[in-house]
Amino acid sequence: MELTKPKHSGDIPCPVALTAEIISGKWTLLIIRDLASGIKRFNQLERSLHGISPKTLSERLRSLEEEGIIMRQTFAEVPPRVEYSLTEKGFDLVYVIDSMRTFGQRWLCDE
Repeated sequence: MELTKPKHSGDIPCPVALTAEIISGKWTLLIIRDLASGIKRFNQLERSLHGISPKTLSERLRSLEEEGIIMRQTFAEVPPRVEYSLTEKGFDLVYVIDSMRTFGQRWLCDE
């Protein structure tokens, strides 16, 4: 899957800027965090992400699928069943989230 042109100037794309462009949307990192523990359905994600609207969740899931971060699998059942999971590319972002968790525990959380 080809990324869109970077929104920053310069001839050489910056990998940090390109990654930030993908994960900077509100809720995006939390969706990836929740999918890191395994396959989830839409309602499971919606329940775990307190305050997210169904529209926003749908938009974020679609965007992550387009970027190749998550995989959407639809089952031909009645009622229809759709499951979301991380791709290999998505699992690589879990290391970023783990680093953020470590930073937050060390510097932002009162223990």
